[in-house]
Formats: sequence, structure tokens, C-alpha cells
Amino acid sequence: MESAIKAALARDRTIDITTTGRKSGQPRRMEIWYRRIDDRVFITGMPGTRSWLDKLYANPEFTFHLKESLQADLPARARVITDRAELRQVSTLLLDDPFSAEFEEWVANSPLIEIELL
Repeated sequence: MESAIKAALARDRTIDITTTGRKSGQPRRMEIWYRRIDDRVFITGMPGTRSWLDKLYANPEFTFHLKESLQADLPARARVITDRAELRQVSTLLLDDPFSAEFEEWVANSPLIEIELL
């Protein structure tokens, strides 16, 4: 991976993702935040259902659009994390206060995917 992309991944927080519609097969682009922990990239969200997550379950291939410090369209694959122990481990790294009352709700009900840039 080229150094400019690595630097943008380390610095930026807001991206767009383009997923494929589950029924329509049409591209769907939306803005979202991501987090990078060491060399791993994650997307999560507040507890609840998300249409982008449903699309990635159906088709994990998508486009990861850098748009802050660098413009780049990167092919990517999502790995939806469903294992409770891994959810807890990663959420501990992502959340500011893993000991808060909301932590258990977050682990139980928030979407979490790890991004593999292809």
C-alpha cells in the first residue's frame, strides 16, 4: 500500500462507502466514519440495524472512498464481526470508556466490520 494512502488512513476519519443494493444490485454511496487501530480498519455505529450492514452481509465487496486529506477509491472487502468475544475485544479498543454502562449494549447491538483493502 502506498505511503500516501497509509498516511490518510492514519489521519482521516470520514469516508464514503459504495455498497451494492441487496435487491436492486445498484450502487449505494453513503458517508460514514471509520477507525484505524494499528493496521486494522473498522466501521462501527450506534446500536441498531443498518441498511449498509445488510448490504455488506449480502455482498461484502465494496468501495472505500478516501475523501479528506487524499482522494482515492479503494476496492475493499468487509468482514462482519459477530463473535461475541471478538466484538468485546475490538469494542474495548474502539470505545473511549469500555467500562461504561452503555458498553454491554454496544457490544450486543452495534454493527462492527473489519475492512480488508484489496
